[in-house]
Amino acid sequence: MRAQLAGETDLAGFRAQARKLLALGVKPDDVEWTTQAGNDDLFSDALHAPQALHGSQALHAPAADEASPSVHVPAAFVVLCETVALHRDPQRFALLYRLLWRLQHEPQLRHDPLDTDMLLAHQMAHAVGHDMHKMRAFVRFREVPDTQGTVHVAWFEPAHYIVEANAPWFARRFAQMRWAILTPDRCVSWDGKSLLYRPGAERKDAPPADAGEQLWLTYYRSIFNPARLKLATMAREMPRRYWHNLPEASLISPLAAQAVARSGAMVAQPPTLPSPRAPLGPVRAEVATRIETLAQLHQAVQQCRACPIGAGATHGVCGVGPSGAELMLVGEQPGDREDLAGTPFVGPAGQLLDRAMSQAGIAREAVFLTNAVRHFKYELRGKRRIHKTPAQAEAAACAHWLEQEITLARPQRLVALGATAARTLLQRPVGVNAERGRWQQRSDGLRVLVTWHPSALLRMEEEERAAAFEVFVRDLATAAAG
Repeated sequence: MRAQLAGETDLAGFRAQARKLLALGVKPDDVEWTTQAGNDDLFSDALHAPQALHGSQALHAPAADEASPSVHVPAAFVVLCETVALHRDPQRFALLYRLLWRLQHEPQLRHDPLDTDMLLAHQMAHAVGHDMHKMRAFVRFREVPDTQGTVHVAWFEPAHYIVEANAPWFARRFAQMRWAILTPDRCVSWDGKSLLYRPGAERKDAPPADAGEQLWLTYYRSIFNPARLKLATMAREMPRRYWHNLPEASLISPLAAQAVARSGAMVAQPPTLPSPRAPLGPVRAEVATRIETLAQLHQAVQQCRACPIGAGATHGVCGVGPSGAELMLVGEQPGDREDLAGTPFVGPAGQLLDRAMSQAGIAREAVFLTNAVRHFKYELRGKRRIHKTPAQAEAAACAHWLEQEITLARPQRLVALGATAARTLLQRPVGVNAERGRWQQRSDGLRVLVTWHPSALLRMEEEERAAAFEVFVRDLATAAAG
């Protein structure tokens, strides 16, 4: 018996067909599962296929035949079906029906993690998830002019049928721009309001290289570090099957060939020393008590020795930004790069914060950026300075600098980035995860929104970071909206 589906990802059709087959008592070995794309037999004895549906909601669509008995399966199996249906293996639906049949006749299957069929299904699901992740990482957009301005177009060749399942992520990630992703199986575009799908395209339909790509290649060439080159690791994280669609891939071979010579040249260069620290004298009471401007505050902080941190720092780092800003963002303390530069949020956490603020519609130059603690606390490991969280006593010693800065900068609202900033601003212990995204009020009437510090996102596992970043962007947007 042939079960005909309406398309490669027709999960609703599979659900309806499978219920009918189970009701008829048809065994898995007696069914041939086909899709329209792979069926040229006009006289097949296919069961009636319902209208094709796509996406993760398809398995939950109403059954085409309400007379069929209900089928009970574990919730995890429903999720597994939604993912395995996106795999390119032509036998995926046969595998899913075989598992469905066995779950009805072998209830113990749900408790057997080593079953061959179940292992194969999970391997397929893992491959689909891996392909979705690689699509998000390796899609490269190019600008193409059109009648409405500019549309960003990318070409990608997924290993599985993941375009429609992955499209909502791209719509959220690039919500403010018009874009299109072309693939051999399915194309998707975003007009700023809705996702539009059309049949697959050919490689020649993709746009050629543009000026932005040349800038990207220049940047990639400049950040390439031959001393850290690990070709096997790179090929594992960026498989060669994706290289022909990545503009930077053309640079990998020549840069790798020059790695030994470039590493030798780097070793031969003289060491880079940190900026020299000006000698600091004792704190003068008359300076500390007559602070009327942010510049005077900055000068006074350089002399502070109220706690031991300042003795090992290069600079005392005060806030930057306009007076009267709508938002003051308060972090924990300066990091290694901030300590050398004397400016807050210029390191990796600052770069992540810039990206999040951009997506939230916040210009960096429109906010006041500062920290609860003024000096970089660290411990030496070889030649590296490793960040250490400041103790409560050290944060308390710096609290008066932050309060004076708030008075002088006159922000309208405050954003506490992390637990140290939240505790300093609200004068009480704060559970960031419990109170994140909600407005609190200080005794002076200023409102404070608590969220994560961007460095906390950098420490997360890669699969958690994307979702956390979206939440972080929403928190910043909430703060901007007031």
